[in-house]
Amino acid sequence: MTEPTTPDLPSADGPARTVRLATMTAREYEEWVGGGSAVAILPTGAFEQHGPHLPLGTDAILSTAVATAVAEQTGAKVLEPFTLGYKSQQRSGGGNHLPGTLSLDADALIAQARQLIRALLAQGVRHVVVLNGHYENTQFLYEGADLALRDLGLAPGAEQSVMLLSYWDYVSAPTLEVVYPGGFPGWDVEHGGVLETALLLHLRPELVHMDRAVSHPPAAPYRFDRLPVVPERTPETGCLSAPDGASAEKGELLFTQTVADLAAELRTELGL
Repeated sequence: MTEPTTPDLPSADGPARTVRLATMTAREYEEWVGGGSAVAILPTGAFEQHGPHLPLGTDAILSTAVATAVAEQTGAKVLEPFTLGYKSQQRSGGGNHLPGTLSLDADALIAQARQLIRALLAQGVRHVVVLNGHYENTQFLYEGADLALRDLGLAPGAEQSVMLLSYWDYVSAPTLEVVYPGGFPGWDVEHGGVLETALLLHLRPELVHMDRAVSHPPAAPYRFDRLPVVPERTPETGCLSAPDGASAEKGELLFTQTVADLAAELRTELGL
């Protein structure tokens, strides 16, 4: 039977199959881990509204695509993504009150990360790379990783490790100048904006509805969070900035440069 494809995962056919742990048999997995140098990449995202033009699974789709390309360049393997993430914050994701955003509490995300990372390391995976695609996940993934290491008694200097990163931190300044010729508005408002839209136009154009995109000013900056949220502080679209100027060509530049730099980082840091 042919394995079905899903919107948030690479197809099981083609090059991606060789790096997806889910397509390996138990014997293949055992041999991979037994080699002593296994590196597993865990993409993480969210189920979150991204305006009228992008899919709810945007964060997981993008982190999985980046992870898959990095794995193909480094010899690492890719786990299935965390498709649910921590609550969307109004200043970075529009807010958890918006329809279509389905989120985890902190304890659930921490437990999920802790248990999976602990299992991977306990079975002999040498390094786990947590590749994040949803800003709000950051500290809870860190906590899960830290607790997993504590559970296993892995102290500084241990041969096994966890590496945590977010893909957007590898977008270079020269790339940003090309993608945002009028000036980069800042990561705070890059939700449903040019970067995510351009990447999806390059990677999954069939999921992007540019005819529904709305042009509007970036969300007003606030230096604080307020709960309950004040709904009118989120633009009506749910995007914190408009996707004006996004294109598949910009997405290709973003993807190619980010993957190359991220892969180089893993080779240097983990000796791949």
